[in-house]
Amino acid sequence: MRSDLAKQYGQDRLPRYTSYPTAPHFSAAISEQDYRSWLRSVPVRQPASIYLHIPFCRSMCWYCGCHTSVTKRDDPIAIYAGGLRKEAHLVAETIGQRIPISHVHFGGGTPTIMTPDTLVDLVGALRYSFFVLPEAEIAVEIDPRTLTEPMTEALGYCGVNRASLGVQSFDPAVQRAINRLQSFEQTAASVERLRREGVGRLNFDLLYGLPLQTVKSCLDTVAKCVELRPDRFSVFGYAHIPSFKKHQRKIAEETLPDCIERHLQSETIAEALLDAGYVRIGLDHFALPDDNLALAKREGRLRRNFQGYTDDSADTLIGLGASSIGRMPQGFVQNVVATRDYLARIAEDRLATAKGYAFTEEDRFRADIIERIMCDLAVDLPQIAQLHGRDPNSAIVDRSRMESLIADGAVTMFDDRLSVSVGAEFLVRSVASAFDAHLARSAATHSRAV
Repeated sequence: MRSDLAKQYGQDRLPRYTSYPTAPHFSAAISEQDYRSWLRSVPVRQPASIYLHIPFCRSMCWYCGCHTSVTKRDDPIAIYAGGLRKEAHLVAETIGQRIPISHVHFGGGTPTIMTPDTLVDLVGALRYSFFVLPEAEIAVEIDPRTLTEPMTEALGYCGVNRASLGVQSFDPAVQRAINRLQSFEQTAASVERLRREGVGRLNFDLLYGLPLQTVKSCLDTVAKCVELRPDRFSVFGYAHIPSFKKHQRKIAEETLPDCIERHLQSETIAEALLDAGYVRIGLDHFALPDDNLALAKREGRLRRNFQGYTDDSADTLIGLGASSIGRMPQGFVQNVVATRDYLARIAEDRLATAKGYAFTEEDRFRADIIERIMCDLAVDLPQIAQLHGRDPNSAIVDRSRMESLIADGAVTMFDDRLSVSVGAEFLVRSVASAFDAHLARSAATHSRAV
């Protein structure tokens, strides 16, 4: 483990590069009319993907950085789901036909906060508006604390075949500090029910850098998780930005680990998962060797999108719901954030577009470079430059950062072919940032590099 590199680069605030350019650069210059125009030109024979955002939870986890709100009643969720059904119809109507869909992802919030009947109706509406392929991956994010038997049965009935379960940490002290009490037994029971209903592909989400968290508690959590043998792990560093998410102010900053401790926690989790037979995928994902993500890595097909690492090759991502982000071949679009505003727009038969970003040719060039670095921990600059008709010498924006990374042994460069060094994988965001032409205008909004 390179603690010297963590100390030197760990305080930098950098994007996670699930998109390029990143969301802080979206603007109201992209309108509903632009989005409608882009939808009309969607390649109708190529499979697309759909993301649906469900911005509701039963309680607020204090670490959360998502767009969500707490409700104890089902009525607001049912009304919102009606808006999603109508938005799906409006989008399909604008496209002009039922396009094929290869991936569907329900995110939140807590998607399984819906009643089973509401979920069944929503999935039915998606299948009516779009041609969801028989082999499509249908994934749902799940809070094991609130997953019921009827909802698990509904997931199986709807054809859900992948579930992401939030775990974060099994340490009771950490759980109390983040307002999320969740036992191992609750999680194991959810896993058993999901597998019984045919939801066989499971992901676990873990966090490091949480208040009161230690290397030992990270190891204890991993050991418990491995007993349940999920197909994948996502291991994220907690991003403490209380100026952006006010509920994070309930976390005492003096209980948060420093960048060296965060690095130790991250690398300890990684080593434990590797020892358990998982394959490292890019920066923060791990998968069993026969999982689709591991296969995509071996075959050079790994991609990165707003859900992290993926084998989804679709160039079109349709975002449905408040705050959701879509990606068209021409650029990004994002819906309004407030659910009230979202529902008002949909009720008027309008798309809920609030802002977006239209790609330039330089953006496409840099996006390809950054995606390959994030996915492969390496990039052939001359090859990508040739594909885009660019000069490879123009690729690096921050030469001083790149020279520093090379001098410190984090990166090797030979004939403009870059590789992240073994042991420095945790700095891949720092490496990618050297190619980011927009970073100087958005650094304060991002999380720490380590």
